[in-house]
Amino acid sequence: MKLIYLHKILPLLVMPIMTFISLIFVGIYFNKKKVVYITLVVFYIISTPFFSKHFFKIVEGPYNSTPLEVINKADAIVVLGGTLKINEFGDQYNVEWSDADRFFGGIKLYQAKKSNLIVFTGAKMPFSITKLSEGEILKQYAIGYGVNPEDIFVTDEVFNTFEESEAVYDLIGENKNIILVTSAFHMKRAEALFEKKGFSVTAFKVDYKTPPVIKLNIFNILPNAGALSNTESAFRELLGRLYYGLF
Repeated sequence: MKLIYLHKILPLLVMPIMTFISLIFVGIYFNKKKVVYITLVVFYIISTPFFSKHFFKIVEGPYNSTPLEVINKADAIVVLGGTLKINEFGDQYNVEWSDADRFFGGIKLYQAKKSNLIVFTGAKMPFSITKLSEGEILKQYAIGYGVNPEDIFVTDEVFNTFEESEAVYDLIGENKNIILVTSAFHMKRAEALFEKKGFSVTAFKVDYKTPPVIKLNIFNILPNAGALSNTESAFRELLGRLYYGLF
């Protein structure tokens, strides 16, 4: 568990905001105005939607929607975590959706009979550990959408993508063909980790953060917090790929 905390915390130290703050302090302390000015200009640029969308598209890859008819039947549909925010109040809980596309992508594949088995990972956030995992809650939602309860598996608790690949392996075994469902920006890392476990992976990307075509307009060159957040998310994903040696 301690390693999970480090895995989540250490990248924050090299995120654009921390780097920006550090460079500003260095510039002021050593009276290096050029460092301060350059830092401000770079920070402005990476905080614009025009930059963040192009940067995020590099991480996501080309925008495409895989037609269901070209997807072969697999041993399992695997839906990765990151779908829900679970807020617990004693013995009760409230669920907020943060990425419903992963869940509904898995349901769509199941309803199209691409597999008789759908796997939800027992994802939990290490900084907000709840009694229930995402997978346990998503199983109940899936039953409500007509999925046979016997066709739903939920893995043990997991805290990151690497643990998800291990937990799915432990649950359904080796040498399986799976359809992997996750956000477009996350797919390259997830696909590589599952392939390292011996799975034959068909990628089913959902939750694109960028449009097919990025147009230049006045709003795209004005910085905002959302654009900066997207830049940091893309940067963090690249760090994750670097950590697992996936470049």
